[in-house]
Amino acid sequence: MAKFVLAGRADCPYYAKAELLADYLQKNLPDFRVHKITQHPHVWEEWLKDLCEKNKWSHKKSPIIWRELLDRGGEGLLLGGYNEFLEYAQLYYGVTSSMTTELMKIIAQENLETHIEKKLEEETKKDLIHPLQVWITSASVPACYNLIPILTSGEVFGMHTEISLNLFDNKQAEENLHVIVAETQDLVAPLLRNISICTRVEDAFLQAHVIIILDENTDQEVYTLEDYIRSRLPLCRLYGYLIEKNAHDSVRVIVGGKTFVNLKTVLLMRYAPNVAHNIIAVALGVEGQARAALARKLRTTSSCIKNVIVWGNISGNNYIDLRKAKVYRYESAIWGPPNYSRPVLSLIFDSDWVNRQYVETLKKLTATGKQFGAILSAHSIATTLKYWYHGSPPGEIVSLGVLSEGQFGIPEGIVFSMPVKFENGTWVVLTDLKDTEISEQIMTRMTSDLIQEKLVALGDLISFQPYQSETDIAKSDEKTSLPTTYNNQENQRVSDDSEDKSVEEQQIN
Repeated sequence: MAKFVLAGRADCPYYAKAELLADYLQKNLPDFRVHKITQHPHVWEEWLKDLCEKNKWSHKKSPIIWRELLDRGGEGLLLGGYNEFLEYAQLYYGVTSSMTTELMKIIAQENLETHIEKKLEEETKKDLIHPLQVWITSASVPACYNLIPILTSGEVFGMHTEISLNLFDNKQAEENLHVIVAETQDLVAPLLRNISICTRVEDAFLQAHVIIILDENTDQEVYTLEDYIRSRLPLCRLYGYLIEKNAHDSVRVIVGGKTFVNLKTVLLMRYAPNVAHNIIAVALGVEGQARAALARKLRTTSSCIKNVIVWGNISGNNYIDLRKAKVYRYESAIWGPPNYSRPVLSLIFDSDWVNRQYVETLKKLTATGKQFGAILSAHSIATTLKYWYHGSPPGEIVSLGVLSEGQFGIPEGIVFSMPVKFENGTWVVLTDLKDTEISEQIMTRMTSDLIQEKLVALGDLISFQPYQSETDIAKSDEKTSLPTTYNNQENQRVSDDSEDKSVEEQQIN
């Protein structure tokens, strides 16, 4: 019996032509058998290289065809590519192929689509056998309590994906963790395969597919801002080491909360470099606050406000950009279908409110952490994860903290909130957005603190100096001094009215 193995790139026209010829031979020759292997175009070259190294073959293109010597055992016998297979069929069986080039391309595209569908089916079956391992740090904090029902509902990972929850915290929180476990089990959630607690540091993140980093639950007082910034380093270094050591290779790490979110994210990237591309910071909480404030002004619901962009430091100096913001289903003299929208700035005629009161309100919310409670934190994390797995709504702009690669003139090497969209299990920075230029003063205000935070945390800078504009410096003697102790809130300077206006005026103009 002759058994041939036909392997190729899923979108290769010559693989499609060889496949049709092999199917004909198998159908008409009782002793001819063929086994087909397709690989996604993204992994084909690496797969082919490994195959050839293993069998000591030399072959560079798709497809590759070899004969397995079933009757004699031993290694397979390389036949070659499509041309060699066609010659073999003509010589031994008197059969050739007359497939047209156009038909080759059509079948190649169908093969690629079938390959992708098959892989998705295989992943779904794996999820049924092996549940998604979800780890939550600082699991005794209220945000975790609010997050668990959303994660187990199927809304985030899908209605066919079972999950295993792992609650990680220190030994002192163990009693609280047991209470959370018992109450979660009482939910009788059909997609929850298992829930467990972990207080042993060395066991953290074992086989983790998803890691959710929450704010640490600590009442420890730190007497300088610099000490508080430096105190983030040891934990992030430990988490980075454990992620590299214990987590799944494709783990997704999402950093939430309201204190030093950008800093913790960039430190995790530093100490878990192999998964740095899969570490993001949640900005939807701040975006939600901005949308809610607009909705109150317009007397509509916050879900009708879209495309508000959060730039910069999620838990510190940021810039709420309304130039792309739209409102849907707005009750006014002009009505339209559900997909009809109007620019937010065209409906707010009080420019003083936009430039001053709105900016000041949001900055105070960021500075104090008020209204950014457990419910908002949990919902923003869950929504970001949902988009990561299933894609964000088409046409919508999402704010996300990612590592800057120089987009929009942002300095490289800092985590910065910017506009993105989620698709195909990842995110794409929307660098093609028009009219999103940021003035040098605004950019400096946002990046200065982020750069200094990173340098102070790493010990490369001794003293943190909050950014001050020329107006701030002139009025510095009139301002009160900074507090001497810090708990869980990131230091935030609320700008004076003159700077607020200069920062936000470009939205109206």
